[in-house]
Amino acid sequence: MANTKIKMKKAFACIAIAAIATGVNSSFAATQIGTGTVTGTPGLDTTIMWDDTFTAGSASGSVNGVIVTAKVDPILNMVISTDTIALGTLDTDTFTTQGLDIEVWTNAVNGVTVTARSGSGGLTHKNDNSIQINNAVVDGVAEDYKFLSTKNATHDSSITNYTHIGALDTQVSDSVAEHVVYQTTKPESKSVATDDVRFDVSAKINDQTPSGEYQDTITFTVTGNF
Repeated sequence: MANTKIKMKKAFACIAIAAIATGVNSSFAATQIGTGTVTGTPGLDTTIMWDDTFTAGSASGSVNGVIVTAKVDPILNMVISTDTIALGTLDTDTFTTQGLDIEVWTNAVNGVTVTARSGSGGLTHKNDNSIQINNAVVDGVAEDYKFLSTKNATHDSSITNYTHIGALDTQVSDSVAEHVVYQTTKPESKSVATDDVRFDVSAKINDQTPSGEYQDTITFTVTGNF
């Protein structure tokens, strides 16, 4: 019986030695030889483990969580081709139309909106601001005073899913409404050949429209949808 116990002890000893030699027991498979740390952020600390092998051996550890940050400043520009829209002498039978061109470029992630607002709510008589050319009848006469826009068929964006609209056609009779001239959904670059949208003013008078000189001042606003 004693011989049997001795033999079993020898067998266990041999198994243990073999396990150490071959690395079967994971508790002998690697040794911590250092640490990986991030200054000021102890939560990212990690251990560097060696595989206990000198010949073709290796040691490694991973620091996970170092963040890279950057910033891109916003870009938003609008160029209007002229500061005056001269309609000249108005007619009772046909619309008189003149306009200007607008080019925008931006890196706004959701594009831009360009609006136009009348300063006086119509073409206003220069000697009597109660007399206006518009479709309201406050002064007793209804005429036509319209804002129009037409987008260029081509566009300046290479961004996927970019869309643009510009199809304004509305009567103007107040100085509050912001009429959408042009709107986009993504960034676009500056065109060197063709502007983005054509903006026109169109007017037609009544045979009772008082004579005189008329004027309106338009405010264009471009808003980047960052």
